[in-house]
Amino acid sequence: MSTTTVDQVRGDREARAQHRTRTYYLIALAALVSIAAVRVIADAQEIDSPGSLRAAIVATCPILLAALGGLWSERAGVVNIGLEGQMLLGTWGAAFFTYWYGPYVGLLGAILFGMLGGLIHALATVTFGVDHIVSGVALNVIALGLTTFLAEAYFADLNSEFGHGGAQQLTGLKKPDSVTIPGLSTAATDLADKHWFVISDVASLVTAVTTKVSIVTFLVFALVALTGYVLWRTRFGLRLRSCGENPQAAESLGVNVIRHKYVAVLISGGFAGLGGGYLALVSSPGFHTNQANGRGYIGLAAMIFGNWRPGGVLLGSGMFGYTDSLRLRDPSTIHALLLLVGFWLVVLGAYRIWKRKGSASSGIVLGVFGLLFLAWYFLTDEVPTDFTSMTPYLATLLVLAFAAQRLRMPKADGQIYRKGSAG
Repeated sequence: MSTTTVDQVRGDREARAQHRTRTYYLIALAALVSIAAVRVIADAQEIDSPGSLRAAIVATCPILLAALGGLWSERAGVVNIGLEGQMLLGTWGAAFFTYWYGPYVGLLGAILFGMLGGLIHALATVTFGVDHIVSGVALNVIALGLTTFLAEAYFADLNSEFGHGGAQQLTGLKKPDSVTIPGLSTAATDLADKHWFVISDVASLVTAVTTKVSIVTFLVFALVALTGYVLWRTRFGLRLRSCGENPQAAESLGVNVIRHKYVAVLISGGFAGLGGGYLALVSSPGFHTNQANGRGYIGLAAMIFGNWRPGGVLLGSGMFGYTDSLRLRDPSTIHALLLLVGFWLVVLGAYRIWKRKGSASSGIVLGVFGLLFLAWYFLTDEVPTDFTSMTPYLATLLVLAFAAQRLRMPKADGQIYRKGSAG
């Protein structure tokens, strides 16, 4: 390949990366302005108050960690349905090690137990060629039963001794340190309370990220940047991604495909385990059985929605985390969101019809759904409580249904690989 061709390929790659970055910024700006408009029109101040955004960030982090774990695994060609089970193992590991050694050792324990789940999944899928879906589902079932058994075996006596709770939970655990930025936090809070259009919405976000933020939260978002750098800017990342695109070709070029798949699935389990640790030590006052409560599956959906890329994964996890946190907020906020969702579905439907992306029928379907959401908003004053609790799961289904046409998974994702198959 000539130098000119290499430079042209590199230039095209950088241009696509810049285009994706601009797209993410435009999406963030459009989301900010539209949320501010809905807040003013519907008089729903809780839609992006500092408390709501802080709760959304806390709800986002476990989902984001599970999604990053899925990203690592699937970029190497291994479907990791077992994220839920690895998160459950992480919750127990975090609780056990935190009780005896403190929260930071507890986080390491969560990662260790998540990696143990990843090792089991890697042994089944990479070494023994078990179907990836079957292995992941089995891991989820085993992890739920195992953590329930371990909680009853190790935590029952601790709870009875210290009065922390029942046999299947352990509360009162010490939390990791939190950080507040003095001055900036107070100024942003004052500005957020003025309820100015857009300005107060930005101030609410600044308040949420500068007031009593766990240092683990900062670590989670740092891991997003680190994942993007390692997978797309290093030789190791290129080799790992090649294992998910064409492992036979990678093997023929000297890449140890088995080793890279193992490393990817172990890292995947570690991320998911850390997500479980976040649930036990940051999101809630302690451990209880089945604490993941489907967040591993939602993280998998966020990864798919994000098109197997860190930036998209961050956006998808943030959306799911926001809707998950709304269950604990004012129900009127859910009603106001009907206006926001309806508006954007109509806009997206009109855009698809105008650009003829996919087909006109998909744009029409989006527009009809948008009009139905708008009608729901204008014809009612509140939404049922049961619907409020269903919000994150409904959002998951809607996003996957509407985003399916633009997704591109790694070509060899989920395929059974045997060493030497390159011929």
